[in-house]
Amino acid sequence: MKRKFITGFTLLMLFQARAQDTASDSTSYKSRKLKLEEVNLVSSYYKQDGNNSAVTGGIGSEHLTDIANTIDVKLVKYGQTGIRHTFDIEAGIDHYTSASSDMIDLSANSSASSSDNRFYPSLNYLRENEQKGRTIGIGVSSSTEFDYQSFGGNISFSQKTKDRNGEFTAKFQTFIDQLKLIEPVELRTPGSDGYGSAGRNTFAGTLSYSQIINKNLQVMLVGDLISQNGYLSLPFHRVYFADGSVHQEKMPDTRLKIPLGIRASYFLGDNMIIRAYYRYYTDDWSLKAHTADLEIPVKLTQAFSLSPFYRYYTQTGTKYFKPYAEHTGADEYYTSNYDLSKFDSSFFGMGMKFTPPNGIFGLKHWNTLEVRYGHYTRTTNMTSDIISINIKYK
Repeated sequence: MKRKFITGFTLLMLFQARAQDTASDSTSYKSRKLKLEEVNLVSSYYKQDGNNSAVTGGIGSEHLTDIANTIDVKLVKYGQTGIRHTFDIEAGIDHYTSASSDMIDLSANSSASSSDNRFYPSLNYLRENEQKGRTIGIGVSSSTEFDYQSFGGNISFSQKTKDRNGEFTAKFQTFIDQLKLIEPVELRTPGSDGYGSAGRNTFAGTLSYSQIINKNLQVMLVGDLISQNGYLSLPFHRVYFADGSVHQEKMPDTRLKIPLGIRASYFLGDNMIIRAYYRYYTDDWSLKAHTADLEIPVKLTQAFSLSPFYRYYTQTGTKYFKPYAEHTGADEYYTSNYDLSKFDSSFFGMGMKFTPPNGIFGLKHWNTLEVRYGHYTRTTNMTSDIISINIKYK
């Protein structure tokens, strides 16, 4: 973990050299050359514990750790007609260890599945006509780990109202995934060599509208329609039946999800904001959920602010879920994955943001350091903690 953070700070020094070349730029000048506008370096550490691992049929350790590092670079230029072109390049890498994944082979802390790396680059392009308030976007992404390969694409369109107080956005995303069918060791065909594979496709459409109500209040309405098809189970999830037999998780090959949300920000003077969010979710697996989120950033000094936050989540659970050893041969579909069970959860913590006038460590263009910590609890007796650090160049 320490080595990862050192890598991030080394990049900070490299970008500072670039900052010296651009220090004389005027913020009102619209450069027709491709210009570095913003860089974000983010590192996070996540840890969870619980005793309802789906790999071992709804019982057993859910211990997992994850170290994630991403770099996000935004480049901007203006065309001869005044069109703003933005290129957003992001790359991330995670390293995780998982006690439950290691139990695919029923030999904890000894198999290759006990840890893995995930690499996920993306590239997005926005073409904005500032005069007409219109933006068109397109992007591609990928995610790669040992048993999973995903390729994504997206297109978007945004249009501001004539008074610039409202904005309508439409976005379409698709993800084409390929899974290695890694079965629990006792369910594999004797003498088989290698793994099979299966596909999974996701198509998501989003419509949103944001509106400035007055100088203090802004609201946004968001609706999604998400359709999935293909292999929607996880091949290494065990399900134990009431008769003691063990099976592979089996779920339907289609799923339709509909989340609807509203977000609001209320400005209490210059030093405090109340940010609230509510989302309702339903799908055709009979899972229904509610999310309520509240965050209150408070500026304590010109350079320092705190952001306490709290999120409450509750879901009914899918009709295909049953705990360990409660499924029977009469069930067409079955899972003992507690992510699909009925539960309530809370996530709370604090964010701290530093924006020193002379920049971080005296580096003028590295103007923001943000640290966030959150603690998660779930009524299935799972807990987790996450801490992240974001350093911004602008």
